[in-house]
Amino acid sequence: MPKAISIEIVAIYISPDHDFKGRHGMERYHNPIHAIKNVSCVKDKGLVGDRYFDFRENYKGQITFFSWEIYEGMRNKFDKSDLSSKVLRRNIILKGVDLNNLIGKEFTIQNVTFSGSEECAPCYWMNEAITPGAEIFLKNKGGLRARILNNGVLTRGKTILTVK
Repeated sequence: MPKAISIEIVAIYISPDHDFKGRHGMERYHNPIHAIKNVSCVKDKGLVGDRYFDFRENYKGQITFFSWEIYEGMRNKFDKSDLSSKVLRRNIILKGVDLNNLIGKEFTIQNVTFSGSEECAPCYWMNEAITPGAEIFLKNKGGLRARILNNGVLTRGKTILTVK
């Protein structure tokens, strides 16, 4: 039987280009990150307007999720009350669900179904983007990568997540 969880989509972000990919040993880029009210999800492709849209066939990170609760915990731990969640470079910030529990599962939000692929593991770039120690703090709680299984639109606000 499917399990329904009350959640909130707190923020939606897309970025047209990469800041860190292929930049090992070099300075990061500072491409814009756009906060938007809603986003179109395209089956097997990703989010319209995002850098990973149609990146490669069966890509595990067509969409990325991050926990609002982990973000808040990080802001408190590092005394960074002015830190925007967009620096995490994840697409969807969700409140009310443990994202690690969605790895290997299908789940639906606002009529869009996803397959939780794997943890979106933090890397050393988090120390630059946020603060030294962020990578260690985020170990095993860096977010969720997922595949998009059908077309649809996600919109900010309170909603339901259903785990199949």
